[in-house]
Amino acid sequence: MSQPLVPELVLAVALWLALAIDRWLGEPGARWHPVVWMGQYLGWIGARLAPRADAARTSSRATRFAWGAFAWCGGAIFVGAVAFALQQAAFQWLPYWVAALVLGLALKPLFAWRMLRSEVLAVEAALGLSLEAGRARLAWLVSRDVDALDQREVRESAIESLAENLNDSLVAPLFWFMLLGLPGAAVYRFANTADAMWGYRGERQGRDWTWFGKWAARADDVLSWLPARLTVLLLALAAGRWPQGVVREARRTPSPNSGWPMAAMALLLGVRLAKPGVYALNADGRPAAAADTHRAAQWGGRAVLAMAVCASLVLVLASARV
Repeated sequence: MSQPLVPELVLAVALWLALAIDRWLGEPGARWHPVVWMGQYLGWIGARLAPRADAARTSSRATRFAWGAFAWCGGAIFVGAVAFALQQAAFQWLPYWVAALVLGLALKPLFAWRMLRSEVLAVEAALGLSLEAGRARLAWLVSRDVDALDQREVRESAIESLAENLNDSLVAPLFWFMLLGLPGAAVYRFANTADAMWGYRGERQGRDWTWFGKWAARADDVLSWLPARLTVLLLALAAGRWPQGVVREARRTPSPNSGWPMAAMALLLGVRLAKPGVYALNADGRPAAAADTHRAAQWGGRAVLAMAVCASLVLVLASARV
């Protein structure tokens, strides 16, 4: 006898449960957070396989690349296998409503909208106290040096981070969940975490990541390519208009993906968003104001809702084939 609901409908319910958990409970503690576990693995294996900066010239680029690819693939396969086993066990052994709850609880740590929104708005609140407070709060959100940033640049960095991470922390995980279920979201989150930890050029923390981290960087580029462009569409729906010139502006950034949601946000808000010495998006736009940070967070929330609705519709339509 078949289950009352097909797997795609269980996944759709799990998606909305995960969003509800994110809204009302936020992130689980570090001890229970799978992304923290991924980071611990990546830190541990990277510290053992990535060459030290002073010894990088003694090994070939191909060797360093191969070790990085091997370590990445091993972690991704393990993460995907665990997620697949959990999903299949839920479908096979649990009532549909329990399966949806279990999968919702497992999906929630693989995206983080509430935390992202709260951190960006916290930067704006800190800026209202002082520039130093704003810089200190921004340092929790971005990896760039914040000590020389002025008030405008701190605000721009916060808005950029919201736009970029709207894709990395929400749209892309849900996109791959929609296509491949829990394994898709889990492997994407692993790939994005690996890029954040390994995807550097040159030296960082005493090790050379240029070739060891290249597979991780390219894998994240591939997996984020479609979601980044989908994020532009979701932001356009949220704002109620299309960001004219988004293709031109997105190409100003060195990343093949992060420029798209950032350019869309800059154009929709009508503000200039820049990383000093690297790029300037919508360079003729006005300086961002406090209201723009709040408007960006509002549009981000609408984009999250639109993504959830779209993903649910796709899953429901997929269930109709059964």
